[in-house]
Amino acid sequence: MYLEHFQLKELPFRLSPDPAFLYLSQIHSRAKAYMESTIWFTDGFVVITGEIGSGKTTLIETFLKELQQDVVVAQINQTQISPTEFLQTVLAQFGFSPFKMRKAELLATLNQFLIEQYASGRKVLLILDEAQNLSNKVLEEVRLLSGVETTKEKVLRIILAGQPELNDKLDSSDLIQLRQRVRLRFHLTALSESDAAEYIRHRLRVAGAGTREIFEPDTFPVIYRYTGGIPRLTNTLCDTALLAAFAQDHATVSLEDLRAAVAELQWVEYVARTSTLLPGIDDTAPQQVPPVGRLVLSHQGLVLEESLLVPGRLIIGRTSDNDLQVDSRFVSRHHAQVVTNHAGSVIEDLNSTNGIFVRGKRVRRHRLAEGDAVQIGHHTLSYSRADAGATGTTTLDKPADENEEEERVEADEDDGR
Repeated sequence: MYLEHFQLKELPFRLSPDPAFLYLSQIHSRAKAYMESTIWFTDGFVVITGEIGSGKTTLIETFLKELQQDVVVAQINQTQISPTEFLQTVLAQFGFSPFKMRKAELLATLNQFLIEQYASGRKVLLILDEAQNLSNKVLEEVRLLSGVETTKEKVLRIILAGQPELNDKLDSSDLIQLRQRVRLRFHLTALSESDAAEYIRHRLRVAGAGTREIFEPDTFPVIYRYTGGIPRLTNTLCDTALLAAFAQDHATVSLEDLRAAVAELQWVEYVARTSTLLPGIDDTAPQQVPPVGRLVLSHQGLVLEESLLVPGRLIIGRTSDNDLQVDSRFVSRHHAQVVTNHAGSVIEDLNSTNGIFVRGKRVRRHRLAEGDAVQIGHHTLSYSRADAGATGTTTLDKPADENEEEERVEADEDDGR
């Protein structure tokens, strides 16, 4: 890698959340202060929203790392669950074995636990990440739990974090009672251009660069044009640019290296990727940027999610900071990526524990063809061209056999992928 070449101690632009690298911009500092307020005030929820890659998960991890020992925390990241599964998951986080309990017993056990913690002088905090995926029934359970109280105050503190769709859900007429319990609501916007430049310098300093300027000054405006100030996109582009500079034996990252990185990623400028208009087309005649293909994620024949593939990179993995989350212990944190241009898409393994399989064969890199079914852990990714007709879980490719599937090991929690 490029660490020795640039005299760095560790990788500065990893995708996995790391509190040590958190850059507290003004907006991130404010969001963190709102989270901290839950420890002192129990009269309502705190809601933090932000686009994918805006830094929500890193902010939560930093907040948790700084909590005092008298705070008991339950953190839930898998939110596509039923009300009973939700209560079981909360109790499991608190150290119980609740999976044979009926709902009435779950509620009684949880209420008793909260009262006992309050009596012992401990604070209890529940954090729900990716909360936009919670059903209205589960959100109603959350609201009812927030009502547990002593004669003086509520005993459960709650933070809801998620993508902007969470705000739409909270504003719906079905959740009026829950919305009335929200005390603070804050949206994490993208970094400004000046903050984005300082974000890059900050991560390099933490990684060991000190006062050395590794990125040349004229690269920062270009980085911003292609990332829009989104931290995770910035990490991806900067890491690729460092590799490009290293390959050319350059002491710093030049504009030439950055352009090589953009070409490698096959990115267009951020505004063009997020706008419904093609670059250069007048807004009086809107024209949508067409997707190149689609991926359908399924498990045992049940369709879970569909992702449209446009030019750029789509990251697939177990944790919520991925573009496509596959919540399974057989999937690594960052398991694979799909790189798309107008000619098609290529899927690549990101050094995952269990790999990716096409037609029962483990592959490192595979150009996707119409009807391909890619096995990732116990899940299937079915690929089709965007112009190939209706979506479906095509099974033209035979998955890995059952014996091979069962031999796959649980992905390492700390594998960094």
